[in-house]
Amino acid sequence: MARILIADDSLVVRDYMKIILERAGHQVIAEATNGLDAYQKYTVHLPDVVTMDINMPEMNGIETVKKIIGTFPDANIIMVSTNGLKPLVFEAINAGARHYILKPIDEERLLASITNSL
Repeated sequence: MARILIADDSLVVRDYMKIILERAGHQVIAEATNGLDAYQKYTVHLPDVVTMDINMPEMNGIETVKKIIGTFPDANIIMVSTNGLKPLVFEAINAGARHYILKPIDEERLLASITNSL
């Protein structure tokens, strides 16, 4: 099972994802409330997978993906966002995200994305 960092500025979303992930046997090793916090926690915990919101304070999710991938090229990052605009999806994937999931979060799709990222 995976060690996961959840990066989302919404406590409700983080709590919901944590329940899904832990019920499936994964370990949530850290949570971040903004992009800068996510990058810092990534460098400390080196998770197997990161779930990353796009719209966050301090540094948005795409900027954070670029920063993480720039330092850790093999990072597994899954974007989780309410925004499904194609240019944004392409930008996230081009930045290094492995998957892109739309909110509201579908449990099966989230777990499949985690499995496919490993």
